[in-house]
Amino acid sequence: MSVIQIVLLLIVAGITGIGSVVDEAQTHRPLVACTLVGIVLGDIQTGIILGGTLEMMALGWMNVGLAMAPDTAIASVISTILVINSHQGIGEGIAIAVPLAAAGQALTIFVRTITVFFIHKADEMAKKGNYKGIERAHLLAMSLQALRVMIPTLIISLISATAVQNFLSSIPEVITRGLQIGGGIIVVVGYAMVINMMDVPYLKPFMYAGFLFAAFTNFNLVGFGALGLIAAMIYLQLKYNGQPQVAAAPAGVVFDDDDDDLDA
Repeated sequence: MSVIQIVLLLIVAGITGIGSVVDEAQTHRPLVACTLVGIVLGDIQTGIILGGTLEMMALGWMNVGLAMAPDTAIASVISTILVINSHQGIGEGIAIAVPLAAAGQALTIFVRTITVFFIHKADEMAKKGNYKGIERAHLLAMSLQALRVMIPTLIISLISATAVQNFLSSIPEVITRGLQIGGGIIVVVGYAMVINMMDVPYLKPFMYAGFLFAAFTNFNLVGFGALGLIAAMIYLQLKYNGQPQVAAAPAGVVFDDDDDDLDA
């Protein structure tokens, strides 16, 4: 890799690290992070395919209360770098990403524990009315999250592609195949969790129709997206019939059409 590629990868890693705690732009999601790494390394196709595969696995991963989900940021960035540089397949990428996500989970817990210090500093600055100090505390805390992904990315980027390829080739097939099967199970569980959260009875016929189209047609994802958009437009047209909705008057209120200034 060239120096420019390494610098760009560090920028991507920093953005994904911050995105994993900010959750605003979703830059830490595998589909985004893997695609960005693929663009930097000149293999966007592999980045998108690996990102889409890992996205299906991580679909049901979320932080609930104090329970931390596996880290998708570090897993997405490093697994994509290793797969592209060593010319490995998606199966090897999954085999790398799963343990990396678990390691990243422990690492982000450690970093979040350290950032508690900066939160207390921000509280002190707030009591003094020091807005600049509050900003510095937050920026330092986010910088630690960026470094959490940037440092491992830098180490992996400096390792020769031959050494990485030899390491990946030494992984037994039973492990890679087992992780692929486990990843498929995680995808099903993720879909089930999402469907359970979106349990809206009047939308279920559209979901069943989607399954039927997938089973008996050759539609791709772009076709299904367009079909879903058309179905949503038809549904809205039939429901509202193009007429603006007028709010109903509260019970017991009578409107008087006469122009009388004394009406109450």
